[in-house]
Amino acid sequence: MLPVFVVDPTLIASAGSARLAALHEALSGARESFDDALVVRPGRPGAGLPALAREVRAASVHITAETTPYGRRRDDRVRAALAPGVPLVVTGSPYAVTPGRIRTGSGTPYQVFTPFSRAWRDHGWRRPAATPVGLRWHRGAASEPFHVGVGGPATGGSRVDERQALDRWHEFLATGIESYAVGRDRPDLAATSGMSVHLKYGAIHPRTMLADLAAVTAGRGPDVTAYVNELCWREFYADVLWHQPASAWADLRPGLRSMAYDDPATPAVAAWQAGRTGYPLVDAGMRQLLAEGWMHNRVRMVTASFLVKDLHVWWPHGARHFLAHLRDGDVASNSHGWQWVAGTGTDASPYFRVFNPVAQGERFDPFGDYVRRYVPELGHVAGRGVHQPWKVAGAYDDGYPVPIVDHGEEREEALRRYAAARG
Repeated sequence: MLPVFVVDPTLIASAGSARLAALHEALSGARESFDDALVVRPGRPGAGLPALAREVRAASVHITAETTPYGRRRDDRVRAALAPGVPLVVTGSPYAVTPGRIRTGSGTPYQVFTPFSRAWRDHGWRRPAATPVGLRWHRGAASEPFHVGVGGPATGGSRVDERQALDRWHEFLATGIESYAVGRDRPDLAATSGMSVHLKYGAIHPRTMLADLAAVTAGRGPDVTAYVNELCWREFYADVLWHQPASAWADLRPGLRSMAYDDPATPAVAAWQAGRTGYPLVDAGMRQLLAEGWMHNRVRMVTASFLVKDLHVWWPHGARHFLAHLRDGDVASNSHGWQWVAGTGTDASPYFRVFNPVAQGERFDPFGDYVRRYVPELGHVAGRGVHQPWKVAGAYDDGYPVPIVDHGEEREEALRRYAAARG
């Protein structure tokens, strides 16, 4: 066998330094796992992979099933370019259940999460595949170094490779899962597993995780159920994208197609990107994104709501910003998470539900520790008062900005636009 990774320039061009750094880590880890046999080649897969197959006289080319719109088109081009008699063999996918398999009783795709999750559980999944024995690596094919992204943002967690992924996962099962259901919404606590980036790059497979979770349910039922639900959301969004590929960058539901949005090229949006909105929870999240290439999921919802509902910007502009900076940037989860907030996707939060950044901060960062961690200008403001610095004497002494908009007024404006769009 010859393990190969083709560095696709189309995907590289759309990735920020955080994602490229994670990819470099994943490739370095894979090279070690494959006893230095991994071949890395730059160029378009439709040309480079068939050329390499001819070079080494490959009898077949094996891939994991791709489920994104671009990936499916790319694999079709590879299949068409391979020499006659050299098949492209598709095995498995990065999901417990390959997107497109689960259907309603009438054969249609599920459009709502809860019934999908029931059908997903009823369908079940295979156990993790056994590690093959007796493999022999092909040697001699030239490989090129991949250094793009080295020196990107700090990981904020473990390195992306199989050994580190398994170590982190086992640590979470031993010490973190028992508080997950309650703690997962608290950005001030280290209560999440940190596995999203490992799933993104295939350092661990969800079937491995589900098999392990099934073995630790005793006394941890609610926490395990909550975690399995999060894995299911990932699979649901991949399934939605499989059936509706245009939903990667366009509204899934047509009801708000006439919504009036503002120009994203404004100082307000630039302030949002830099974490300078004057709303502490929003700013802490956006700064965490820039510093670590990651953001807590609860804060992702709050920051997304602020862009769409307070600044009135169409969600794809924010989704592209996130995707460029997130180490775990995944098209299906990212775009459909944004659509959930915007009210344009499946299981959508109604548009009139607008996240209040102050209330969210006081509820989910009750002591203000998360904000102070990422917004040092407010480090001298004690307790939950950090979420309303305009009420604290001296809060602005270190240069923190005042709010760029009035949340109450912008909420009313969002509702007005919603009513106009719905007619």
